[in-house]
Amino acid sequence: QVQPMESGGGLVQPGGSLRLSCAASGDIFSMDWYRDPPGKRRDFVAKITNGNTIYADSVKGRFTISRDNAKNLLYLQMNNLKPEDTAVYYCKVVLQSGSYYWGQGTQVTVSS
Repeated sequence: QVQPMESGGGLVQPGGSLRLSCAASGDIFSMDWYRDPPGKRRDFVAKITNGNTIYADSVKGRFTISRDNAKNLLYLQMNNLKPEDTAVYYCKVVLQSGSYYWGQGTQVTVSS
């Protein structure tokens, strides 16, 4: 299917907030967020199904993942951002069939 599309990245100061969005299509089982910090391999951030959510320890209490099932939209509300949150953030959509698709990524930079 068509590639998921992220939006909402940008430059924010430490302690600031940002909301990322991901538009998808199909019979979706789960929608996930990952990130690529500079010079590091891809890290898991958060995951949501119809029944539950999962967060990485590094973002728990600061980030909130949500999903609009009717519109097939995924959100990541990021509060109290830290410089170590700087990364390219990617949306991963997993369909009921087990197939999955990655978005192109959106840059988030946390700096004063």
